[in-house]
Amino acid sequence: MGLLSRIAVLWPRSLRGQVLLAIALALFLAQGIGALLLYRAQHERLEGALVHSAAFRLAAAARGDEPPPPPDALRGRRRGPVERLDMSPLRPGEMRRAEDESELREALTEQDLAPQELVVFRRPVTQDAPARQRLFRRPPRHGESLPDDVLIAAMRPQGSAQWLVARVFVPPAERLLLTTLLGQTLFIYTVLVGAMWLLLRRITRPLAALTARLERFAETRDRDGQLSAEGPDDIARLIAAHNAMEDRIASLLDEKDVMLGAIGHDLKTPLAALRVRIESVEDEGERARMAATIEDITRTLDDILSLARVGRPSDPQERTELSALVLSVVEEYEDMGEPVEVGEMSRVALPLRATWIRRALRNLIGNALRYGAKAEVSVGREHGRAVVRIVDEGPGIAEHQIARMLEPFTRGEPSRNSETGGAGLGLTLARAIAEQHGGTLVLANRLGPDGKVTGLEAVLGLPIG
Repeated sequence: MGLLSRIAVLWPRSLRGQVLLAIALALFLAQGIGALLLYRAQHERLEGALVHSAAFRLAAAARGDEPPPPPDALRGRRRGPVERLDMSPLRPGEMRRAEDESELREALTEQDLAPQELVVFRRPVTQDAPARQRLFRRPPRHGESLPDDVLIAAMRPQGSAQWLVARVFVPPAERLLLTTLLGQTLFIYTVLVGAMWLLLRRITRPLAALTARLERFAETRDRDGQLSAEGPDDIARLIAAHNAMEDRIASLLDEKDVMLGAIGHDLKTPLAALRVRIESVEDEGERARMAATIEDITRTLDDILSLARVGRPSDPQERTELSALVLSVVEEYEDMGEPVEVGEMSRVALPLRATWIRRALRNLIGNALRYGAKAEVSVGREHGRAVVRIVDEGPGIAEHQIARMLEPFTRGEPSRNSETGGAGLGLTLARAIAEQHGGTLVLANRLGPDGKVTGLEAVLGLPIG
């Protein structure tokens, strides 16, 4: 997994998480830069004080005088006498501090001393015997921290074979500074991020409730349970606007149901009367054509009314064994002598509205039989979903027409035309039923080894949970 993929996985998906993470990263960057600058300034000040203390002592030892008192920054720190050695105190592997050596040379030059050689380096106290003895000579005061390192500055004066060595303990101020900076950062993080979390919680809670309400309204179209306008003014206005939109949508849907109910009643009644009247037509062929026309109109009207009602189902979902439901629909076609084959069947139980799913399956199987001569139906599980596949051996659909075939009153050409029957609502109704259950309907051409289309595959996917 690449770096970008890992960042995408770890990046929070919620608004609250993204804002908090952005604030935390910006605060970390700002605090890190500020802490680095402060640490460098403190470190340079301390390092300069240590070097100048060593310079005063080395200069006094070179002249044979008593060393002056240390600066205020080092007052009270332990120090010992300047040692005289016949060789440099630098051991193999120890790193010289070039900046400190340059500063030490300048300090000695200001005191009219021009050393022939000099070295400055640090050494752990535990590895330096004189420093260790000096520490053990007097126990630490109450609350005093023992140093970890000792700064060793050594010079060989002009014309002398001996080295003058001064040791200055490095105070634990750097550790204290790091601890202070860490504590300060944690305090700022706690106050600022905590305050932002409370503010974002006040904003995102109504948004989360509004999202849940939208999902519920999209599923049920029920106005009960509308949210009260609360939270910041912008969020409250959004909730109020959404409630008004819900009322308008629900009113339009109610008006649509009333209108469709009236249309269905006003059209089906004269169609039923026409069925009776055509019996008096003496020409049998003409009577059959009239009856087929009335049946086609009735079937189209049923599809239109079903498509209008599918978005507002009145029956609840019940846990049903899907393969058994599919087999019952297949048996209906087998009883009529239709060439429907059963493929692989996996037992899958899930909540659904059996009447509607039967309608969708009939539409898909009937579509496969009408345009593909035969149909094969199978049930399985894929990626946590129940999947029903209906496969035919027809000419398929042109790739640029597949999406349009799921739209109302759409039929493909040349094989899918009005002469084969239907008003172009079967696939649309099947897709609406799938979406009513939170699922999907996908159409795809089947390709043979030579790349030619060998039929159409309709995949009805339904969530199991």
